[in-house]
Amino acid sequence: MNTIRRNTMVFPSLMNELLKPDWFGGTENAVGNSPAVNIKESEIGYELEMMVPGRKKSDFKIEIDNNLLTVSTEVIKEEVPEKENYTRREFRFASFKRAFALPETISNDKIEANYEDGILKFNLPKKEEALPKPKRMIELS
Repeated sequence: MNTIRRNTMVFPSLMNELLKPDWFGGTENAVGNSPAVNIKESEIGYELEMMVPGRKKSDFKIEIDNNLLTVSTEVIKEEVPEKENYTRREFRFASFKRAFALPETISNDKIEANYEDGILKFNLPKKEEALPKPKRMIELS
């Protein structure tokens, strides 16, 4: 009985922590057919990676507006069998849209994007004033 009570007390706390929105987009698009995302921080910026295999660079629409990075794509693909008098045709439609609220420390005009091997990668450099200050040597007089 105590084990059940302990788990029910921990579970809501854990769920609140997992579902807490953050400045990189929260969890509103973390399920469904939205692509998986990795975000890592370094001293000089952030790297955002999005797994979207089977696309071309021209399939993506990427916008930045008021510190909101939006990535979307819409692909309609028709497969037609090679033989005549086919009795079946299949259409495919795939789309997604993800938005990420960028922190104020990001230098929006220096953001770069690259798509290679199914990974859409963003380099999000920090503003100069957000970078760590170099150590200073002070000479004794």
